[in-house]
Amino acid sequence: MTSTLRIRRTALAVAAAAVLPFALAACSSDSGGAYGSGSAASAADVPAAGAAGATTADQPFGPACAGVPKEGAGSFDGMAKDPVATAASNNPALSTLVAAVKKAGLVDTLNNAKDITVFAPTNDAFAKIPKADLDKVLADKAILTKILTYHVVGQSLTPQQLEKGSFETLQKGMVTTAGSGQAYKVNGTSNVVCGNVRTANANVYIVDTVLMPK
Repeated sequence: MTSTLRIRRTALAVAAAAVLPFALAACSSDSGGAYGSGSAASAADVPAAGAAGATTADQPFGPACAGVPKEGAGSFDGMAKDPVATAASNNPALSTLVAAVKKAGLVDTLNNAKDITVFAPTNDAFAKIPKADLDKVLADKAILTKILTYHVVGQSLTPQQLEKGSFETLQKGMVTTAGSGQAYKVNGTSNVVCGNVRTANANVYIVDTVLMPK
């Protein structure tokens, strides 16, 4: 009888020793969640998960961001090294804006400014304006300057600040913003299509409609 009990106890101990590692692995896998099934998350992975959860606070966001080159001067890393007017010139989707900035003589003004926010209309945004009207604006430096400086706020705005805000522009008019997550509007009509794009001196929110001051 004693021998039988000893054999059973030994068998149970072996079984427990075999099961324990699998139980611990299962617990680690559950706590890891998005890190992948069947593998435990390392301590180094935890900050990465936090960053992913705070995408709009730390990284560019929006559907148009997918069109940004992965490498070179026009990439997010490349634009972060240049002042805003120079950075915009490396983005083909902003070529109309860059041409307008040059016509208005605002390249140095924007490049030398500190900690600003630029709502940058895409080429498609300018294309919404009837050609005759756009040509007229581009030919009038005073009007063009007024419109372009209306797209610039004298402080660096985070996505959280855009959730419900009103900000004075360099033109002295006000822009209003609203939204959350990865969906924001400026003045109720212009959508942010790629936001939180960092340059050396500005935070850029690329928008799909040109903003018009009153």
